[in-house]
Amino acid sequence: MDILGYDFMIRAMLAAVFTGLAAPTVGTYLVQRRLALMGDGLGHVAVTGVALGLLTGSSPTWTAIVVAVLGAVLVEVIRVQGHTNGDVALALLFYGGIAGGVLITGIAGQSAARLQEFLFGSITSISVSDVWATMALATLVVVICVGLMPQLFAVAQDQEFARVAGLNVQAYNVLVAVLAAVTVTVAMRTVGLLLVSALMVVPVATAQQVTRSFRTTLALAMGLGVAASLGGLVVSAFASYQWRVAPGPTIVLLALAGFAVTWPIGAVLRRRARLRTPFVAEPPLGHEVTDEHPHVHGDDCGHPAVEHGDHVDYIHDGHRHAAHGGHYDEH
Repeated sequence: MDILGYDFMIRAMLAAVFTGLAAPTVGTYLVQRRLALMGDGLGHVAVTGVALGLLTGSSPTWTAIVVAVLGAVLVEVIRVQGHTNGDVALALLFYGGIAGGVLITGIAGQSAARLQEFLFGSITSISVSDVWATMALATLVVVICVGLMPQLFAVAQDQEFARVAGLNVQAYNVLVAVLAAVTVTVAMRTVGLLLVSALMVVPVATAQQVTRSFRTTLALAMGLGVAASLGGLVVSAFASYQWRVAPGPTIVLLALAGFAVTWPIGAVLRRRARLRTPFVAEPPLGHEVTDEHPHVHGDDCGHPAVEHGDHVDYIHDGHRHAAHGGHYDEH
């Protein structure tokens, strides 16, 4: 099967690439701020925007953007207020969004199948105008997220430090929320509004298993997002000959499979990093001489080495051994 021989597949692949780039880019900042589920909530709100587009006969993409952006700003306002019932207010907003969308869709005389294209994605039926809109909006999101990376990272990592550094924390928080809303609407034709949060979060969680810096996490998450989007699209295209496999869920499941593969690797890397972490405090009793030591430590002995003053200790049997003349000290 030559999938590149079909115009609709070329359009779908372009949309998948740009969506796979944009979603994890914003998701990296959301995960850093522990707001991983914001994309899911904004997806619920965007359903009302889609329904308004169907009701008015305008483009559902642009009406969804307007409603999702307004919802994102409102979410940020509620979050900043810090009321004890803030989570309840967010729940009312999110579920009110999806309920209002279903209601307005019925009023517009559209079937549930029409709305389902946006809830679970319909990338293979995306139009040329939607592809151009997806490419433009995704590029805007990536450029802003990468270009303002120092400022956005400072705000996401430590807001008090960002304020001391002179950054307008509230403005940057609103910017991230708006970018998340735009990304949700960009991805609604790819994976759907109900699954978009997975494409924003799962590649980031996968990248965090094998990276230690924010910059490398962001870059790897973008690559994983593109791989999952393209891979899921191709897999669903070939699998459709035997079963009715939707591209959106296939993309998400492929991203989850990537996380399942890298999680054990991440666990091993984290354990090795902990073993190589120097002890915080030195024991007050100093060194204890041991006359017998059946093992000779060296570069390839397999025991983690820790620098200690002018020599190297080896972690062995729960404590550190240091070669000292013809014997080993334990401490």
